Order: sequence, then C-alpha cells, then structure tokens
Amino acid sequence: MKFSDIEKQDLFKAWVMISLAFAIVMGGFSLTYQFAIQIFVAGITVGLGFLIHEMAHKFVAQKYGCFAEFRANMQMLFLAVIMSFFGFVFAAPGAVYIMGGHITTARNGKISAAGPLANLVLAFFFLGFLISYPGMTLFYYGFLINTWLALFNMIPFMPFDGAKILKWNKLVYGVMIVVSFILMNVPAILLK
Repeated sequence: MKFSDIEKQDLFKAWVMISLAFAIVMGGFSLTYQFAIQIFVAGITVGLGFLIHEMAHKFVAQKYGCFAEFRANMQMLFLAVIMSFFGFVFAAPGAVYIMGGHITTARNGKISAAGPLANLVLAFFFLGFLISYPGMTLFYYGFLINTWLALFNMIPFMPFDGAKILKWNKLVYGVMIVVSFILMNVPAILLK
C-alpha cells in the first residue's frame, strides 16, 4: 500500500481523536493515570479497529487498480470528542476516497465489505484472548467495539458500507449482519 504524507497525518489525527472520544466515554476526562490507561485501551481497541477498517477498504481498492486514500473529517472528529463529554460517541472520522479503476457494483461491494469484515476478524481475535484471559478489560473492549463497528457500518443507507454491500450481494450482507448480531450477544454468554 502507498500512503501520502497528508494521508498519514489524517490517519494519525483520526486515530488520536477517536481514541480520545472513546476514552472520555469510558471513564470521563481527567489528567490522571486512570485516564492515560483509558486512552491506551481506546487507542488499541477503537483506534486499531478504525485504522484496520479503513486500511482494508484501501487495500481492496488498490487491488482493483484504484487510487485510494483516507481523508479525515475534522468537523466530525471534533463533534465526536464534544459528544463524548455527554456520554456517547457518534463517530464518522473520515473515509477512504477511491478514484480511477473500473469499479463495478460487485467491486464496490467487495471494497465496502472489507472494512466491516476486518472489524469482525478483529472481534474474533479479541474474543480468543478474552476466552483465554477472562476479565481483561482490553480484550473485552476490543471484542465489543469491533463487533459494534462492524454492525454499525452495515447500516443499509448511504454513505455506510452496508448500502453498497446490500446492493452488490444480499446473501453476503445478511451473513455479515447475522454474524455481527450473534457476536453482540457473546459477552452476555461469557459473563454468566
């Protein structure tokens, strides 16, 4: 994969701001050791989930010969941080913009599916560690957040990935939704 300097800066800004927003939601804002831990946990769980999601889109688009670069949406990132002080986050940190290449409905669907699929893979990764090390906050949040990111991105309306996946292949869309919903219920089963 090729990255421009602007793209690297935008990825870094988005990673930091999305991690900050989720750290605030996890335990409030304070200049303490606990807040530093919250930022670390958010950076690994949400930040990594966001980064790998966007890079999956980029990778598949470039495999199809497209120019693909991530651009941060600074207004939405600032809004995410502000909303986090009210106890919730609606994050739209930016997007991978794709140009060139021959993008059919199928290719667009596959490019779109790569992001939520990457989050599902990460969710299974964190779940494996959570089963091995029950009670570890990092693994619990990593599992839960990546499952939620996959499901959230499957919303079947533009500009979400789900709209493009549904247009391409209803079966793939349905399987991804079902897997995400099943995974959302795993914490309740594990905590019994």
